[in-house]
Amino acid sequence: MREQIFTFGQYLHRKFGTKVSKVPVSISGFTCPNIDGTIAKGGCTFCENDSFSPSLDRARPLKGFFLNLSSATNPYLEKQLEQLEWQFNALSQKLHNDNGADKFIVYFQSFTNTYAPLETLKALYEKALSLDNVVGISIGTRSDSISDETLAYLAELSKQTELWVEFGIQSIYDATLERINRGHDSSNVQETIRKAKALGLNVCGHLIFGLPGEDKAMMLETAKVAYSLGIDSVKYHPLYVVKRTALANEYARGEFEPILEELYLEVLTEALLLKPSYVSVQRLSAGIDDETLIAPLWCKEKNSQLKAINGALKSVGLKY
Repeated sequence: MREQIFTFGQYLHRKFGTKVSKVPVSISGFTCPNIDGTIAKGGCTFCENDSFSPSLDRARPLKGFFLNLSSATNPYLEKQLEQLEWQFNALSQKLHNDNGADKFIVYFQSFTNTYAPLETLKALYEKALSLDNVVGISIGTRSDSISDETLAYLAELSKQTELWVEFGIQSIYDATLERINRGHDSSNVQETIRKAKALGLNVCGHLIFGLPGEDKAMMLETAKVAYSLGIDSVKYHPLYVVKRTALANEYARGEFEPILEELYLEVLTEALLLKPSYVSVQRLSAGIDDETLIAPLWCKEKNSQLKAINGALKSVGLKY
């Protein structure tokens, strides 16, 4: 008998009694302190946000307008609220038609979705919660881009709705974070997650396996530390190379070798065996099936990835 891995979908179904899907949205005007020069320039070496943002193209009308934590005004708030609504309406309908989803969590996905003044954040989050059949929100952000004031607001809001904060942990090794131009160290992530947990917030941690210079032991140590922080859910990603990134240049110069599928499966399997049973899994792999993917090619096809993952999990008595 194989043990079923506890998934985020199962968590949501148990809580709401029906199929709940996350609806990813991208809001113009949001950027990142690692892109706008506040703490670094160029962003993380692997980052090309278009490749992670299925809705970003239609958010182009506000290109050139960017918020940050100290922005005095936001003249485009109404436009942002409109973007949020049309993206949600289109994608939620598709998820309902394709997957039978009846309820939704609005997922603020692209860039850093707490990197704006609190009044803007309140307007967007509360608009999302007012949309039809929405039972909660999930907010993708960075540990260095969320104020104590915003954390306190989110803690209060979480008493009324399903609310998640997603932090990119990536690695616990400062040398790795520096090499990928992350812009903050591991202690910053750990401190912010502990702070969020102390306020009672649900936290999802993102982990990347295959970062430059890391071996299997380092990847597993990152997973162990992430679990020890009290995260409630986890996403595992292999590092893949897409066009128009600094990592693509490193790859072209022979300075970076992507993780082999066999090693990724090995690390993933062991990380899952180490995971506390109450931590739900939101993602086991990642990739992109278009011409922007450079390497590794095994990240191109989602179904073949899942087949390989399930084969590896079967060998240790797990199933996804």
